[in-house]
Amino acid sequence: MRDKSVVQPHKTELFNRLKRIEGQVRGIQRMIEEDRYCIDILFQVAAVKSAMNQVALKLMEDHTRHCVSKAIKNNNEDDAIDELMDVVKRLTK
Repeated sequence: MRDKSVVQPHKTELFNRLKRIEGQVRGIQRMIEEDRYCIDILFQVAAVKSAMNQVALKLMEDHTRHCVSKAIKNNNEDDAIDELMDVVKRLTK
């Protein structure tokens, strides 16, 4: 893990989204515990995956607009682009 830190510009929005996702995951746990219909559970799993993708996209947008932009201005564009592409590859597996 990298030793970099940054002030997240959308911290509250991301935190609120993650709390909703946490609630959705707890709901899925309850559905499994209650032996709910598999398809209903799978739809909830898909909703959680979609919500997590939205969190990732927001973080990637913020990273691109701030960190990558700053790196380009400081002539560190190759490292920033390599790092960004590594993240894209991991998220699209």
